[in-house]
Amino acid sequence: MKGLVLAKKYYEEYAPCLCREFPQLEGRMAFGLVGEGSQCFGFDDEISCDHDFEPGFCIWLSEGDYQSCGKELQAVYDSLPKNYEGFGSGVVTAEGSDRLGVFSVEGFFEKFLGTGKLPETAFQWLLLPEGSLAACTNGQIWKDPLGEFTAFRNELLHFYPEDALRKKIAARAAVMSQAGQYNLLRAIKRNDRVSAALSAARFTEASLSMMHLLNRRYMPFYKWAFCSAQSLPILSNCCNYIAHLCEIPGLMAQESTDKTFDLALGLTETICADVAAELRKQNFSREKSTFLQDHLTDIMSGIKDPEIASLPPMADFTGV
Repeated sequence: MKGLVLAKKYYEEYAPCLCREFPQLEGRMAFGLVGEGSQCFGFDDEISCDHDFEPGFCIWLSEGDYQSCGKELQAVYDSLPKNYEGFGSGVVTAEGSDRLGVFSVEGFFEKFLGTGKLPETAFQWLLLPEGSLAACTNGQIWKDPLGEFTAFRNELLHFYPEDALRKKIAARAAVMSQAGQYNLLRAIKRNDRVSAALSAARFTEASLSMMHLLNRRYMPFYKWAFCSAQSLPILSNCCNYIAHLCEIPGLMAQESTDKTFDLALGLTETICADVAAELRKQNFSREKSTFLQDHLTDIMSGIKDPEIASLPPMADFTGV
């Protein structure tokens, strides 16, 4: 059973008893499953059940309600059955022990973003990690009578403002060209498998992030980035090329240098050509070249915020 389905069933069975115990919160509690863990993204499978996979849900309260009733509500939530529908006997790590239960709306978002307030400037948006934003906007909300949690989340779903988006796209283009169109090929010529693996990894992660950015989607934690990219409406065809590219370091021990070089060249150029075409289509660049380094001037020239415009193209505080 998928984690979101399990959580919804658990909520439908046990949320009513929470409402009976706290009648003053009836019509004030928001319920859902959002945050960390593969189940919140719908990416969970049988292997996911070995740790931090348990029946449960999130309850979000206004700050005032949380201060007055949060600890008591959490105690009642903790008394609910730990085993449900055959789940609940797995390992719960210290890192995964605070993913379910009672939160204030502000506290929940502060956990991921470092602040319980929405960013006010493009530069503040630039500082927010993609993976954390993905964790704030995944999963499902089943009930939110006050609308406070949903309103905050919807503002995040509007995605990065234009200046922050352009800066992140420029950084991805710079890494893709440096790691994939340049350093990977040089590492293959030198028969340096470690440098090739590192270059391929940097190119792959930057490419997956670029795909998400051009789809106006936040890329999740790196472990789930490829899975997420496969469902994107734009550029998901690049996933097949990326999968083959990840075989390159291993192929270096089996194939001739020339054959491996030609394969890597073809794959990186195909991915970068598709990205370059999409950059033109979305009016981020007018450059005709498939070498993504050549697109940086056009991408950066559209940034109006002087603080962001002054940054080097490759600079990205949240990194990929």
